[in-house]
Amino acid sequence: MDEEYGGDFVTITDDDGNDFELEHLDTIEMNDDLYMAFLPAQMDEDDENYGMVILKVLDSGGEEMLATVDNEDELNAVYNKFMEQLFGDELDDDEFEDVDELGEPDGAE
Repeated sequence: MDEEYGGDFVTITDDDGNDFELEHLDTIEMNDDLYMAFLPAQMDEDDENYGMVILKVLDSGGEEMLATVDNEDELNAVYNKFMEQLFGDELDDDEFEDVDELGEPDGAE
């Protein structure tokens, strides 16, 4: 979809059967793995759970599926790469933060 007309949106279903609409921000490849960054589409920015969602693209029998990144070191590295790619020169190196297991910066509430 052309960026001029708005972002790309996907609906994902969690393990409990709940659907969530996410806006796709960017995709990166790192260490031969593919990662996608999203923002919740239907959530107020002031909500304490609002933040970037990072999912890993997995191949399941020839079909792509999205999964959470469970390794904290991997998640931090991917988060920092997304921040660098999305914001580039706007941020100094010391502004990159570690992220918690949900893909949100530590201390984000």
